[in-house]
Amino acid sequence: QYLEDGHCSISNSLAENCIRPFVIGRKNWLFAGSPKGASASAGIYTLVETAKANGLAPMKYIKYILSDMPGSAF
Repeated sequence: QYLEDGHCSISNSLAENCIRPFVIGRKNWLFAGSPKGASASAGIYTLVETAKANGLAPMKYIKYILSDMPGSAF
């Protein structure tokens, strides 16, 4: 993409730096309890990092996402 758009960065270091806290703490997630628990944790971390990357408040973003889900009580 960076060849077609001069605004795109040739480096992915920004993305790597965003996921660094997740990678550093991965040993802590060995205790997620189950594969489903690990999948749920990954989903939440994805939401948090997406909010941060877009300049949003993570807690407000998660509340918004969860409130928009069918059957939500928020």
